[in-house]
Amino acid sequence: MSERLIGYNAVIAIRPRTERAALEKGVFPMAKRLMKPQKAPLSTGRRVASVLFTILVALSVLIVLLYAAFRLLARPPELSQESPPPTESAGQSGISPAPDESAAPARQRKEYTYTFLLCASDQASGNVDTMIVATYDTVAQHIAMVSLPRDTLVEGLSPSGKHYHKLCGVYPYNGIEALKEEVRKIVGFPIDFYVKVNTRGFIRLVDAVGGVNFNVPVHMSYDDPAQDLHIHFEPGMQYLSGSDALKVVRCRKNSDGPGVYPHNIYDAYPDADIGRTRTQRELIMAVLKKAISQPLNLPTYYDIFMENVETDLTITDLAFFADKGLSFDFSNVSTDSLPGDGSVSYKGWDWCYELYPDQVLDIVNTSGLNPYDTDITADMLDITQSGTAKRPD
Repeated sequence: MSERLIGYNAVIAIRPRTERAALEKGVFPMAKRLMKPQKAPLSTGRRVASVLFTILVALSVLIVLLYAAFRLLARPPELSQESPPPTESAGQSGISPAPDESAAPARQRKEYTYTFLLCASDQASGNVDTMIVATYDTVAQHIAMVSLPRDTLVEGLSPSGKHYHKLCGVYPYNGIEALKEEVRKIVGFPIDFYVKVNTRGFIRLVDAVGGVNFNVPVHMSYDDPAQDLHIHFEPGMQYLSGSDALKVVRCRKNSDGPGVYPHNIYDAYPDADIGRTRTQRELIMAVLKKAISQPLNLPTYYDIFMENVETDLTITDLAFFADKGLSFDFSNVSTDSLPGDGSVSYKGWDWCYELYPDQVLDIVNTSGLNPYDTDITADMLDITQSGTAKRPD
């Protein structure tokens, strides 16, 4: 080996200087690389740790990018400018008064406060079976939710000329925009957005959060073979799956009374539909609380929402409210139902629910439902009255 190196050096020495430099530059570094000790291969455990660390870094970067994109999308919704309500004199005469007399200023909205109509459709009739008006003050982080009884008395007329007199019939006859307008007449302010969920979506959402523990408030026993609907629960705390939860929120009547149909039918709740709407709100809140406590399920919730919900909220609207909702304290929710008499007969329609306008006005202004800086007044409500409702003492 030494002789070969001596001979090699001798050859190098007799070469021209430029050629000798090139050989030294090419050969000696190669020799150094060949003589460099090789690293020992990583153990299996270290390889796994290295892969996991790489995945963790990649996921962290992805989460940061997704969160940044989410925050960029989360912009406050832009609401159209509200027009002041027409004056009584204009409505009666059909003549518009002078501009300085008719141009009452539009009411000022609370900053970043939005109103919603939340509803669910009945799978058998197509009627909107559950209706809740909600106002979300994103600055004060307060939500007010008030239920509208499904049988609330209205003066309805379908495009074909059919008259109907229950609020639940507005959607199937005239559509969602007509329903929003009818609700506006009842509460005195416009509805910014609607969210309509079908029964399948409600079942899937409850199952996605793993079901809920819920205190069923009353005895429930109802059978309707035509709908394949069988509801049987006793009062008390119990676990509800998605299909169980749907039965609880649907139950209005029991069918285990004495006699035969229809004499065996009676109200499941002592306060009739008021009790049912209270149960609906409480169960919805229980599901939402559990859903927000499981943020890793957000992709599943998104899929359920897109497949089962009809809404006029945009992607940026949804991002904005989701961003606000993730830190929401559910103790800042107030709930109520609009009071009235549910035994009214009107133009051949039985068991209509006639609202008490003065009590409706009080709830709107004191519950947080009113989105304005000033109180809503009686002249802003347009509530159908039969004149036969029983007034509370």
